[in-house]
Amino acid sequence: MSAWGAALLAVTALRLVVAAITPLAPDEAYYWVWSRVLQPGYLDHPPMIAVFIRAGTLLAGETAFGIRLLGPIGIALASLALADAANRLFPAQRPGAWAAALFNATLVVGVGGILATPDTPLLVFWCAALWALARLHTDGDGRWWLAFGLFCGLALLSKYTAVLLGAGAVAWLLMSRPAWRWWRDWRLYAGGVLAAVVFAPVILWNAAHDWASFAKQGGRAGVDAPGVTFRFLGELIGSQFGLATPLVFILCVAGLGLAVAAWWRRGDAGAGLLAAMVLPGTAIFLWQATGSRVQGNWPAILYPAACIAAASFTPRRLLGWRRPALALGAVLALGAYIQSAFAPLPLPRRQDPTLARLGGWDDFAAAVEAERRRIGAGFVAAEEYGLASQLALRLPPGVPVMALNPRWTLFNLPRPIPGVTGMLVQSERRDSAPDWPEAEPVRRIEGSLVRARHGIEAERYRVFRVETRPGQPPTAILPRPAP
Repeated sequence: MSAWGAALLAVTALRLVVAAITPLAPDEAYYWVWSRVLQPGYLDHPPMIAVFIRAGTLLAGETAFGIRLLGPIGIALASLALADAANRLFPAQRPGAWAAALFNATLVVGVGGILATPDTPLLVFWCAALWALARLHTDGDGRWWLAFGLFCGLALLSKYTAVLLGAGAVAWLLMSRPAWRWWRDWRLYAGGVLAAVVFAPVILWNAAHDWASFAKQGGRAGVDAPGVTFRFLGELIGSQFGLATPLVFILCVAGLGLAVAAWWRRGDAGAGLLAAMVLPGTAIFLWQATGSRVQGNWPAILYPAACIAAASFTPRRLLGWRRPALALGAVLALGAYIQSAFAPLPLPRRQDPTLARLGGWDDFAAAVEAERRRIGAGFVAAEEYGLASQLALRLPPGVPVMALNPRWTLFNLPRPIPGVTGMLVQSERRDSAPDWPEAEPVRRIEGSLVRARHGIEAERYRVFRVETRPGQPPTAILPRPAP
């Protein structure tokens, strides 16, 4: 085994340990609910993350480890694919090890790859699709279009931004003269058909549900208002400095610039492929940032090709930056691991995102259960999907958990029967009364329920006594962990 292969194995093992000991975030608990109600589509995203979680929990149980299991393993496989793609595109330099190392040094991968979110399977299949294109370019075998189409379809089943894979491939076919011959090959079009067939269940699900998911995610594209603002543009660039880490980001930008120059001046088709997989998405994200916010994780799909460019076209004056870039990424990721799992730094919520998202859920669930017993409630309910999902995952077996939100009408979940008294938990961040009809505030001697970690408050919650009744807003009974 090569040194970098051994390093990848060690890093993957560390990530699996971190996945097991770090509390789940609300979104991860929400996606766990998806995994218990597998269907071709959901309001927020396509279904691949639910499939990943379901496979992991079947292997390792409905724990943080099981829920996250396939993430670090998938990232390791994606790293191997990325390294092989880099070596095939640029055999003289053989930059694969550096490309994979820089990819793993980003916080998008080093930290985000542990979390059970749709970005993880998206990155896995994006790297696989890039690998298939590299094989197509170097082998000249049109059958790789079928593999590319399959991986594109699987990426689209992960997140809708995978459409940029197709855009990148079309850009490469248009701007690279050596690639023009593929327009005459039927396998190019067969690959497109295969991608559409794989993605078809999501289309059919949307068609049967008033195009709910397409409308929700499509509404996030474009700008919110006419005119140009630099506020969101600055946020986007700043977020990429942070999520890629500053040194990796600079290396990626410099390497991509030289790759574009190599394509423009010499017609280098490999360099043109990297440019095609990065520039269209970059242009779209930058355009959107002139008028609306671009979430920092959205451009993560640009880093596989950008890291190959950084490893293959590193400017001579920046060659000495590569090892410090890896070291900085490792230090930042390790710091995030330690703070998320053990919280040695007593930081307030505003300065510590791990407290807001991860802190105190087990103790809070125990406090909710004690309050439920105190007032004799037959169930626990919540309006926020993340809060409801956390309670469903953590409350003792046999306690029904209900979620109150129109999104749950898109799930095949049981509805409550009328006439049962329960308890609704609501964050004090919400400045309105619950949507539940006739919700009655519960007076507690101790005041609010508090979620805290090591005595540092993460969030406060109100408690209401509620009763199921006909005609109430959409409510569903959430699944509970298997006994």
